[in-house]
Amino acid sequence: MWRSATRPFLAIPLLPMTTDLIQAPSSPQALADQVSQEIGVSQWVTISQAQVDLFADATGDHQFIHVDPARAARESAFGGPIAHGFLSLSLLTALSQKVLPTFEGAIGINYGFDKVRFLTPVPVGARVRGRFVLSEFTPRNAREFTTRYAVTVEIEGAARPALVADWITMTILQG
Repeated sequence: MWRSATRPFLAIPLLPMTTDLIQAPSSPQALADQVSQEIGVSQWVTISQAQVDLFADATGDHQFIHVDPARAARESAFGGPIAHGFLSLSLLTALSQKVLPTFEGAIGINYGFDKVRFLTPVPVGARVRGRFVLSEFTPRNAREFTTRYAVTVEIEGAARPALVADWITMTILQG
């Protein structure tokens, strides 16, 4: 369990462990053939105040709009507390784990982002999910390739997404 100075022994499960992969590719080449296609959509996950508080502790960002529900309701334009934008972004790993393809014995690495835009604040208590479109597949050598995903983090019932990002990952095949 994760331990915090202010919240000892608090652990928060993020996602149920089910697969939402639309079509599992059998090989890197099969994945490359899916460029421009939606690869998967994660399940909805609820953003809790406990998650926001833990993120605030981890990052040192204790701005009242995130960690003080009563004050956020009174003094902010959001009507209550909102998740940190970087919390929403950091959820991409968890949202993608059962959606993006993996290959046996391979290592996946977060390679970075070319673009991130935070479009809509995520209210605490809202549900979000990730939508992943493979926009690029680039072989680096016989054992390595990068993938670029156009990712949208949707807020259930909202007209606009929480964020959009161009996310680059690297896969290193073993053998």
